[in-house]
Amino acid sequence: MSTLRTERLVRRHTVIADDGVPLAVHELGAAGAPLTAVFVHGHCGRTETWTPLRDSLIRRYGATLRMVFFDHRGHGASGTAGPETYTVEQLGRDLAAVLRAVSAGPVVLVGHSMGGMTILSYARQHPHEIGTRVAGVCLIGTAAGDLGRSGLGRYLDSPAVALFHRAVRHAPGAVQRALHLGGRAVRPLRRTSQRRASGSRWAALLAVLANDTPVVTMAAFLRSFAVLDESAALAVLAAVPAVVLCGSADEWTPFELSAGLAERLPRAELVRIDGAGHSVITDRPAEVARALGGLLQRLG
Repeated sequence: MSTLRTERLVRRHTVIADDGVPLAVHELGAAGAPLTAVFVHGHCGRTETWTPLRDSLIRRYGATLRMVFFDHRGHGASGTAGPETYTVEQLGRDLAAVLRAVSAGPVVLVGHSMGGMTILSYARQHPHEIGTRVAGVCLIGTAAGDLGRSGLGRYLDSPAVALFHRAVRHAPGAVQRALHLGGRAVRPLRRTSQRRASGSRWAALLAVLANDTPVVTMAAFLRSFAVLDESAALAVLAAVPAVVLCGSADEWTPFELSAGLAERLPRAELVRIDGAGHSVITDRPAEVARALGGLLQRLG
């Protein structure tokens, strides 16, 4: 099925978060399907980030798998909010609102990067839902903490990031315009980087420059990452089957962080995709779909 034809089958609606922020939700597949997969995107992503993986899953399962996607607050078609609410803690509450609206279960939660952190936050806040409503999880290129020691954490305290925070605080409009102009300029370079070195730090930087996420959203969530600690969720998620997946060339959330997650999840399968970077869901969707398919098969 072509992407264009698939888009015509998408059902769009809005879920209201606990503080009144509208969250844009997309659904695809039979409403009465025995299992629903809920996809939670990463920092500066949106529902469309999942399109390559979504299309791979449609080729495998057709309408028998119901899929739900939503945009985080401050991202995509969802509403904006005060920057003080741009935290992983709040994203866990937003995910709870989406799940209450779209499915009584069973569901499998699929999260990439900040989306994986969101799932961990949700599990910590709603442990009674794990093993009841939530049948399994797939955590892709993510972490429960320790970002200060490797990957993204190496940059969070850098002078460049501090300068970005100051600029956004004092002149967010000017920073947004500068990123917009920079994004237009780097699009040809980004296409080249995607073909040649999708896992490189250079490719990741170009992706940020080409992104249309508001700079206030970008900056506020970066602060949340600096204090991230969702390790308490791992004892809760130990009760359900899981896939923990990461690219070997991921420089933002390195494979070692995924390996650490899998060590604490006794029912987890650890999947390493050689040569893939942080954008593994868009660069290697068929391999991610295969790993997720293994989890769906385990869930019956």
